[in-house]
This record gives sequence, structure tokens and C-alpha cells, in this order.
Amino acid sequence: MWRRGILVGAMLALVAAGCSSSNKSVTASPGAETPSACNGAGQTGATAAIETNLGCIVISLDTKNAPKAAGRFISLAKSGFYDGLTFHRVVPEFVIQGGDPNGDGSGGSGKPPVVGETPKDGYPIGSLAAAKKGSDPDGTFDSQFFIVTGAQGTQLPPQYARFGHVVVGMDVAKKIEALAPPEGDGPPTQKVTMKKVTISGA
Repeated sequence: MWRRGILVGAMLALVAAGCSSSNKSVTASPGAETPSACNGAGQTGATAAIETNLGCIVISLDTKNAPKAAGRFISLAKSGFYDGLTFHRVVPEFVIQGGDPNGDGSGGSGKPPVVGETPKDGYPIGSLAAAKKGSDPDGTFDSQFFIVTGAQGTQLPPQYARFGHVVVGMDVAKKIEALAPPEGDGPPTQKVTMKKVTISGA
């Protein structure tokens, strides 16, 4: 399943190692939802500004070392594919995941997936990487992606195309993570929508 696609068996062991969650309602910071607050201003190179209802996350895209994966993300974002989609899965101290038009982890772009670039140095907190089905080849990327938000995510095996990192808005990513369900893995307790994803410098 796409929901379980980031890790198959190993993820369950990681998540089982003490997952607390919060059901608190989270509100956006003043001005966080305005376009001027979510345009990647001041960044160099290719960036993706993800404007959510909880604030903005700006990501530096690694078009040099991950041209296939970054290129797929850029293409989908420029087409408006991600606009209006949700972060459909959150796991405390692990990841937040989005990019599924079905909103439940089962969907994709409708295009053939690409096989992107896997890292040699793992997934530091803030990494942007491609979610995939467990049976897919390493580096497979359709449309779903995840942002590493905690230490458990840094322990992922090098099977997922990594193509960027958060440069602004890790606090927003952590707000989303804080909405993990009581079971510790699943849809957030409050809907989190990507209102718009804007690409700059590419």
C-alpha cells in the first residue's frame, strides 16, 4: 500500500519505539497563508514553496544531484497537480506524506513513474523524498512524497529518491506532524491542504 510504502516491515519497528501524538487543533501563523509569505524569496537555485493552511514550507530542490526525481516533482507542481491535495499521512518523529490525489495513499499522477536518485548519505531531518510501494524498484517516484520530520526518518534505508531539503518552514512541518492520529500512523486529526505549490528558479 502507498500508506505503508515508505517502509514495509522496518517502519513498524521504528514507529513502535514510543510514538506520542497530539490531537490539538493547530492554526496558521498570521500572514502565513498569503502568497508573499510563501514565494521562496531570498533562496537561490530551484525552490518549491508549499503553501498550506498551516503555513509555508520552502524546499530547495536538488536538480544537480537528483535531476530525474526533482524534474518529476517540478513538472507536476508547475502543472498544478499538487494544488489542493493534502498531507494524508503523518507519523510522529518520522515523516509527513502527501501528493496523493485520492487522499488515502493509494493514488498517483496517472503518468508512468520515474526511477530517481537515491542518496549515499541518508535522509537528514528536513529531507524531501519520494514515497513508493514496497515492491517498486529503489528510487521509484510517481507523485507521492514525504518530508523527514524526526530521528526515526533519518534511519530509513537508501531506497527512496531524495531530491530536496526544507530551508524555511520546518516549524510548519512539525505542526503537521503534531496532528498524528492516536494510533501514531495515518491521516492527521485536522485536514492539512497544500493550497498551492510554486516553483521558482527552474
